[in-house]
Amino acid sequence: MSMSTDRRIPPREFESKLRPLPQFIFGSRWLQLPLYLGLIVAQCVYVVLFLKELWHLVLGAMKFTEQEIMLVVLGLIDVVMISNLLIMVIVGGYETFVSRMELQKHPDQPEWLSHVNASVLKIKLAMAIIGISSIHLLRTFIYAGSLGKEISPYTETGVMWQTIIHGLFVMSAIGIALVERLSQPTAAKH
Repeated sequence: MSMSTDRRIPPREFESKLRPLPQFIFGSRWLQLPLYLGLIVAQCVYVVLFLKELWHLVLGAMKFTEQEIMLVVLGLIDVVMISNLLIMVIVGGYETFVSRMELQKHPDQPEWLSHVNASVLKIKLAMAIIGISSIHLLRTFIYAGSLGKEISPYTETGVMWQTIIHGLFVMSAIGIALVERLSQPTAAKH
């Protein structure tokens, strides 16, 4: 086993060996950093929203009906799922497109991060979007069914379109997973 093939070149040493234009193009990946930092700020806003809704649930626990409690809880679940989606995009996107985080020895490293790449990230994001869409659709069904037609903000056409859009999300996720599986025939066999 040759020592030269096993030695990892440190990032700074590797970048200094690049010609100026490739180094500039490769370095442009850091322009995504403010985007990921902005998503962290959005994550903070979702934490505030979650706490506000949780407080609303606690204060109304004695006067809310079961359906009203269920709607607020579904709203909380929705916020958590969107927050999970944000974490996947922030951590997975940064790791995939900007720089390695080198979390292999960290005890809290998420399991999915050890094998994240653009394909895995696409499928995970599609599944998260389906989960979020499912919560919205369930909330719509409960809300539309619990109120009389004269006061429901959901029309039959609106509910139908939400259902169709959810179905399209599901079909898109299946399509993405199928294309990924077909494009990697050796991985599919194992």
